[in-house]
Amino acid sequence: MLEGTADIIVIGGGLVGAAAAYGLAGKGLDVLMLDEGDDAFRAARGNFGLVWVQTKGFGLQRYQEWSQESADLYAGFAGELEDLTGIDIHHERPGGAILCLGDAEWEAQTRLNEAMAAQGGGYHARMVERAELERMAPGVRFGQEVVGASFSEKDGHCGPLYLLRALHAGFTARGGRYRSGAAVRDIRRGFRVETDAGAFEAPKVLLAAGNGIPPLAGRVGLNVPTAPERGQVLVTERVEPFLPMPMGNIRQTAEGTVMIGATQETVGFDTGTTLEAARGLARRAIRVLPALERMRLVRSWAALRVIPPDRCPIYDESESHPGAFVATMHSGVTLAAVHAARLPDWIAEGRAPDGFGAFSARRFDVPAAA
Repeated sequence: MLEGTADIIVIGGGLVGAAAAYGLAGKGLDVLMLDEGDDAFRAARGNFGLVWVQTKGFGLQRYQEWSQESADLYAGFAGELEDLTGIDIHHERPGGAILCLGDAEWEAQTRLNEAMAAQGGGYHARMVERAELERMAPGVRFGQEVVGASFSEKDGHCGPLYLLRALHAGFTARGGRYRSGAAVRDIRRGFRVETDAGAFEAPKVLLAAGNGIPPLAGRVGLNVPTAPERGQVLVTERVEPFLPMPMGNIRQTAEGTVMIGATQETVGFDTGTTLEAARGLARRAIRVLPALERMRLVRSWAALRVIPPDRCPIYDESESHPGAFVATMHSGVTLAAVHAARLPDWIAEGRAPDGFGAFSARRFDVPAAA
């Protein structure tokens, strides 16, 4: 292939783009991944690291199934990445809990679980009262207000930055080509992608640049109605392992730090942190796990999630510009395994997974769907 051409151009080097590019390169295709670089509004650098299934897909059952499939693929996916790159992404699947403070939270979570179970078969989450929760997490002292939790054995976590590094290393090991500093300015038919690093051409293009997608989508006849949502996270000093599983908005990393998160704020493209948010996160965390009060906070950060109107993924191929695809969502970690395994068949060969039409942005066009 010529330097400026490829079989497929993937626009975006974050978790979504890198997972798809990794899978496409594994099919022997010449794949060029164009990345704006670390100055981009990259959700991966602030990701909490959950590989999470419970509560995913309320109102869109296919998203629940898609999340379960990815979580089931994750152990093999992580092993494959480590064998290829030598990078351990620290994936574990001990189950996960959503802790409930007081009866109101317990009742709300119970209703959500019941609604999710009624929506479709195979929903894996159950309510556990405090006594059972304490047996599941021996040695963990919960706050007095914790009445129990929603627990799913399907849930787990990993190191998102290790994952991103492994995907990039695996992509290049499979022969993929990566260009940083290549912010995309225009896409023309053909497809000719004009960037800060020059122009590149390919018969197929995947838009996977997160919050950078909407300005580009109209150029290839796609509708991608997403908006940024800020999430702020706190991190403690390293301590001896004491949490046996991720607990929703609290998890202990492989290095021993404890991550506490995360806010959901509509502030445009502001990636700043606020003392008010930090106080709120810390106060709730201490109410849940009093031991956190003795730990020093060493860092806080914020990153921007990519949020469709119903908080579920969007996957589409353009009708007016066949060969132009989009993949965008806020679940870049959870869905990385299924993206690497299933998106290549859709993009390269036109074989979409069963029920994939449910993810089209046409679901937001109610009159057209009626």
